[in-house]
Amino acid sequence: METLFIADDEFAIREGLKCIIDWESLGFKLCGEASNGEDALTQILALNPSLVLLDVKMPKLHGTEVIRLAREAGFHGKCIILSGYSDFKYAQEAIKSGVRFYLTKPLDEDELYQAVSEIRVLIQSEKEHSEHLTALKNRAKSVILYELVTNTLSAPLTAEDAENLRLTADSYQIVICEDFNKRSATAPYTFAELLKVTNKENNIFEHIEADNKDIVLLKGTHGLNKLADFLEHFEHQPLQKGSPMGSMFITYGRPVSSLQDIHLSYEDASTLLGRRFFCAQEQHALGYEALPAELSKNAGDSSQEKILVLNEELASSFTNRFIDFIQSYNRKMVVATLSELEDTMSQVSDDINTIKLFLTDIYLQIRERMNRNYASAEIPFAANSTVIDFINSQNYLYEIIRFLSEQFEMIMNATGNPSRDTILDDVLFYIDHNFKSNIKLETIAPLFGYNSAYLGKIFNKTVGESFNSYVDHRRIEHSKQLLLENKLKVYEIAEQVGYKNVDYFHKKFKKYVGESPAEFRKQMEPGQSDD
Repeated sequence: METLFIADDEFAIREGLKCIIDWESLGFKLCGEASNGEDALTQILALNPSLVLLDVKMPKLHGTEVIRLAREAGFHGKCIILSGYSDFKYAQEAIKSGVRFYLTKPLDEDELYQAVSEIRVLIQSEKEHSEHLTALKNRAKSVILYELVTNTLSAPLTAEDAENLRLTADSYQIVICEDFNKRSATAPYTFAELLKVTNKENNIFEHIEADNKDIVLLKGTHGLNKLADFLEHFEHQPLQKGSPMGSMFITYGRPVSSLQDIHLSYEDASTLLGRRFFCAQEQHALGYEALPAELSKNAGDSSQEKILVLNEELASSFTNRFIDFIQSYNRKMVVATLSELEDTMSQVSDDINTIKLFLTDIYLQIRERMNRNYASAEIPFAANSTVIDFINSQNYLYEIIRFLSEQFEMIMNATGNPSRDTILDDVLFYIDHNFKSNIKLETIAPLFGYNSAYLGKIFNKTVGESFNSYVDHRRIEHSKQLLLENKLKVYEIAEQVGYKNVDYFHKKFKKYVGESPAEFRKQMEPGQSDD
């Protein structure tokens, strides 16, 4: 529905104009009225009506002056000038302000109806044209953005191009959003809500859909900092029930400082999307830091790291070690080797299907050897085809590792050592050797054949503190040793003991020690320099 504004100094005329024709049938609804020129001008600029019926001779400002000033202030609506005078000079002034209709009083009903009908058609035509132009601009910008992130532009964007496209910024970063269950068309909006940003006029980020992906281009320090804050929050805070992050998975590439390098960030994020298989349980974000060195595509990187390739020799090595530990009922080393196997798989350059075949091969070799060595044990293995189908159907590496853990435990129980009296010692052994990584109760409990809630209760009751508290104590104790050695800076020590965020490490250290890391170092080593 379009809006109508009426301005005339006579009340009776204003009331008559409201009733003279059926405005609603023509698609108009009254939004305001005025009895003098100054009030009319103020309301027209505030209400921005689609159509104004404007009397020429009004107190304070004439109608032609009102429309002239309104046009100068940016008003683009339509106007019909009404006058009791037939003097052509008023029509001339109205025409200069873009007024196409000039009607004399007393108004002819049919003449007004015809004028309003024409204006309604004109408004609709202009809207359609404007929407078409906007759609074309958006489509053109989407094409440019796609070519920018995929490095397929025929020529680099100039500074003027970047300014016109609102792409000028001091830094950029690509984020790809994906729904865990299905691709969501609303992902970028959910993403904006998660970052708690108002993306007015696309100042913070741009969004395009390409290659069946929702691609977000963050722009400027503010946008990149918002992503960093968001990631830090979800690293230290468990997901709340019903959180939109519960079904979202995001990958993000490296930050870059120029438009020409945006494709590098996109390549990172796109590659990581294919590595969701390596995510931990309940992990919803994967960043460029997690890319194996040979996949990171760092221009000018001179490092010559050896690329790990899956082969029969590596499979036999893991197979033999697992069999030795299983036959000696060394659960500690079974768990440690499973952890090593998981880490190795995340560092190879082979595709996911090849990795699944590699893990299947290890399992089937172990099965064949154990069946041969313990023929009378009647180990309850599933059929080969069932195992192959199961491993192939898993979406995550941790699911396959958990399956292997359960199978190895089943073998040990079936071959003569069902006792689990020392299981907590195994857990403590694992923590003491893995606290430097991001270990969580819910991810290690399945490795020992427990659910996290039950293992947490046993742990708390036996050890006298919670799992997380014990891990923090081990980290802090090790950090104290490193601080006394005085070879590393505080932020380096934080990383070495498992805290990615140095401020979070400071808080934990002060909580358990009663002073900051720097104060502890200064107190214990008074002759050493401060960090």
